[in-house]
Amino acid sequence: MCDLQTIQWLFADIEATNFQTGAQNASSLPQYVKDQFFYAQIAFSNSPKEMLDNLLCGPCLLILDGYEQGLIIDTRQYPSRGVEEPDTERVIQGAKDGFTETLLTNCNLIRRRLRYPGLTFSLSKIGTLSNTDVAIAYLEKQCDSKLVKELQNKLNSLQTATLTMGIHSLQELLIKKSMLHPMPSAFLTARPDVACSYLAEGYILLMVDTSPFALVLPCHLFQFLQNPEDYYKSPPVGTYTRFVRLLCLLLSLFLMPTFLLFCLEPGWLPSFLQGLIPETLHSTAIIIYVLFVELGLDLFKYASAHSANAYSGAFAIIGGLLLSDMAISLQWTNEEVIFYGAATLLASLGITSVELADAIKLYRLFLILVTGLFAFLHLPGVGYLLGVVLTLISIITTPVFSRNKYLWPLYPLHPKALGRLLFRYPTNKIQPQPLDKHR
Repeated sequence: MCDLQTIQWLFADIEATNFQTGAQNASSLPQYVKDQFFYAQIAFSNSPKEMLDNLLCGPCLLILDGYEQGLIIDTRQYPSRGVEEPDTERVIQGAKDGFTETLLTNCNLIRRRLRYPGLTFSLSKIGTLSNTDVAIAYLEKQCDSKLVKELQNKLNSLQTATLTMGIHSLQELLIKKSMLHPMPSAFLTARPDVACSYLAEGYILLMVDTSPFALVLPCHLFQFLQNPEDYYKSPPVGTYTRFVRLLCLLLSLFLMPTFLLFCLEPGWLPSFLQGLIPETLHSTAIIIYVLFVELGLDLFKYASAHSANAYSGAFAIIGGLLLSDMAISLQWTNEEVIFYGAATLLASLGITSVELADAIKLYRLFLILVTGLFAFLHLPGVGYLLGVVLTLISIITTPVFSRNKYLWPLYPLHPKALGRLLFRYPTNKIQPQPLDKHR
C-alpha cells in the first residue's frame, strides 16, 4: 500500500552523508528529520497503538533510537479505479464522474464542487478488525448541528468487528429495521453533483472507505422519485419526467394486483371497461397464472442482469418470447396475464432506484398473495383492501435516521417543500436553503 518512489527517496536521504552529519548536530532530531522529508506528510506520535494503526493503513514508521517519539510518514498509495459515471445514475448531458472506492478521492470530488470554508469532513474508524475509515460530510450553518452530533455519537457507540459490505453494512447498523419494512431507509448516490446538492440543502453525507456511494441523511420517500437528469433538462420536461416516474411507481405496485382483483370480482369493474377482462379469466386459476408470470419475469430479469453483456439483451428477448409462447400453448398462462406482467415489469424498470423497485416488488407479491388467499373464502375484495392498508402502514412506519418522517413533506404536510419535490422549478427559484427552514 506504499508509494515505492517515496520509500526510495526516504532510504536515499537517510543513507546520505549530509543527513547523518546534520542529525548528529541537531538539537531536536525528530524536528530535523521532519524538515528534511519535506516531500511527505509527517506526524509525531509516542503511542504504540496509534503508530500500529497507521502502519496497518499504509503509512510507514521511522523509529529513532534514544527518542520517545516516532515519525509517521504518509506514503500511502491505494489501488483504485478511475473516476467513471455510475451505471445506475446515468445522464445524457450532465457530468460523467462518479464516486470510487477511495475515500480521499470522493472527498476531493465534493470539495471541487463546493469551495465553501464551512464544508467539514469528520473522520472516524469503525470495526475492531477492519478499522474502516468513515467520514461525515456537512456544511456548517446549513445543516442541523444536533443531527450531526447524534450521528457522531451513534458511530462512536457502534460495536462491530468489520463493515463487510461497506456503506450498506453501516446503514443497517445505524437504522435497524424488521422484516416488515422492505422500503429503503436511506438514500444512496454515486454522483458527486447529487451529493453536493444535498449538502447545500442542509443534508448530511456519510461515506465509507471502499464504498463508491454516499449515504444521504435524513431520508424520505420523495428522494427516490428524483433523478439528476431532471435538472439537465428544461423545467417543463423535468416536471413531466418526475410525474412519469411517480406513475411508474404506482403501476408497478397496483397494476397486477388490481388486474387479479377484477378477474376475481368482475362486478367491481366499471361497465365501459368490462371488455378488458375476458370471461375465461373469471376463475381462481388466474391466481396461478399471475404468480407464474411474476416469478417468470423475475427469473428473466435476474438471469439477464447477471449474464455476460454480449448475451444479456438477446437472452432476455429471445428467451422471453419463446417461453411465453410455450407457456400459453401449455395453458400455464394466457396473453392478458403476460401483457399485464410485462407492463408491470416495464413500469418497475422506470423506477430509477433499484432498492425502491425491489421493495415495491415485495409489496406487489404480498398484495397478490393476500388477494388470492381471500379468494378461496370468496372475499377477494376484502383481501385486496386489507393488503393495501397493511402496505400503506408498512410504508408510513418505515424507520429512518433520527426522528424524521418517511413521508415528509407529505406527512407532516409542508406544501412548499412538497411542491419543490414534485415540480422542477427554474434554477433561480430553487437556490439551496438550510434544511430546518423547510421543516
